Amino acid sequence: MAADAVDERERSTGLRGFAQLLAFAVALLALASWLEGSGAWRHPLRWLASLGSDDALAVLAGSAQIVAGVLAILITVVAIVVELAANRYTHRITQLFVRDRVNVAVMAFFVLTTVLCVWLAVVLSGEAEAAPILPRGGFLLAMGMMTACLLMLLPYFAYVFHFVSPHQVIRRIRAESLARVREAGGRDVRATKRAVIDAVEELEDVARSAMQHSDRGIAMAAVEALASLLDDVTRLRGELPVQWFVVDDAIARDADFVAMAAPALDEIAREGSWFEAKILRQCLALFGDAVGSARDVASMIAIHTRRLAESHALSQPPLLELCQRAFHSYLRAAINARDPRTAYYVLHQYRLLGVELIGKGLEPAALEVASRIRFYGRLASASELPFLLEVGAYDIAHLVEAAADKPAARDALLEVLLAIDHEGAENLLGVRRAQIQLATFFLVRGEAEPARRIAADLAGERRGLLLTAREELEHEASPHYWEITDRGTNFSYLPPERRAKLGEFFALVAITARRASEKA
Repeated sequence: MAADAVDERERSTGLRGFAQLLAFAVALLALASWLEGSGAWRHPLRWLASLGSDDALAVLAGSAQIVAGVLAILITVVAIVVELAANRYTHRITQLFVRDRVNVAVMAFFVLTTVLCVWLAVVLSGEAEAAPILPRGGFLLAMGMMTACLLMLLPYFAYVFHFVSPHQVIRRIRAESLARVREAGGRDVRATKRAVIDAVEELEDVARSAMQHSDRGIAMAAVEALASLLDDVTRLRGELPVQWFVVDDAIARDADFVAMAAPALDEIAREGSWFEAKILRQCLALFGDAVGSARDVASMIAIHTRRLAESHALSQPPLLELCQRAFHSYLRAAINARDPRTAYYVLHQYRLLGVELIGKGLEPAALEVASRIRFYGRLASASELPFLLEVGAYDIAHLVEAAADKPAARDALLEVLLAIDHEGAENLLGVRRAQIQLATFFLVRGEAEPARRIAADLAGERRGLLLTAREELEHEASPHYWEITDRGTNFSYLPPERRAKLGEFFALVAITARRASEKA
């Protein structure tokens, strides 16, 4: 199983611990034999030939009781640990534990040792027959197995505690799910779909439970497992059977699809993207829980959504579109929850995606990014979160810079930036500042036409607002924001070579304004 391969290193560590304990036990036995032999070497097995049946029977009876008692304690402790972990994170821990080969092997070994001791005691209580091949060989075997049972206790407890750690559970669920997908062609595909859907929902439950207990590191690990599972399955699409992509009853009745309108479900069926939609819907649900309370988890969801879109933008356009829709939903959720800080982080990740799309030659998709940033910036401004309108202008300006060598895309993106303000919008100072910064970028490059377009848009703006923006850009000396943020960028900073172009740009604004007044 894939989960066994994931924990190979941990098992090796346990075996090394057992070997060390065994070596110490043998050393102690040799020391005891030497001491009992008055300083001379005494063969440790010589006493077997002289051991009476009554003595062996007494030792075996006591050994059976010891092993049975240890087994009872072991089962009790393990059951409590597993149950506590299952109640806190996911009941799937119990299923994983029962199926694990190491756990089954250890329990079986304890049971077999107890049974062997009991039956050997029965055998020794009977009549003696012909001379045995090895005197008291069965007794020696039972004692060796009992010794192994006691020696493996400490390594096994360490293994159990490691097994039920949430990070290991997350790894196992992900590994088993990926293994099921890989074997989909040789199994019942319908059953495989159900198993993988259950695993995805278990990962979501782990993340949600972790956030409720403020274990955000575990929640982030679960989010990463969801994203990496989707990434791996997407890379396997060419190897999967046709039945995997079919939206059958098992998919249509799933909680994430049962209420979906027929046209939306038909689109998913046509593109064979039910698994991608399932994962991203789980991410959206987690994002909604994280808004306002676990911003780092929300930011991690946005990061992984961006990485998925970037990795498969060229090979899987439907996944790119789904990821973009997920970004739009994230922004809507953050704005509705009145959490501008989370929206601020999401906008940053969405802008990075847009820059990557431009680099990959996907200008229409990048234009969609800019248009939606403008839309949600306006929505936030109308929802009394004007700071996000400034952030949106800043991000779109960066998209324009990224497309500077592609005139058609550059002009289209610039048009989006110049139309970001709207009637009644607040915090236009930040918007105008971003537009002025972009104009200096083009002037440094020696491209006057885009700078003139920006100047024409700013010509009708209030003079006091433009002077305030210029003053901030001229006096801000630090490129880094003075508080701890994920971006760490100071929106008011302008590099010296671009700051030197402020006078030239404002001269363009003055000329444009004068010409407009003369025409009027």
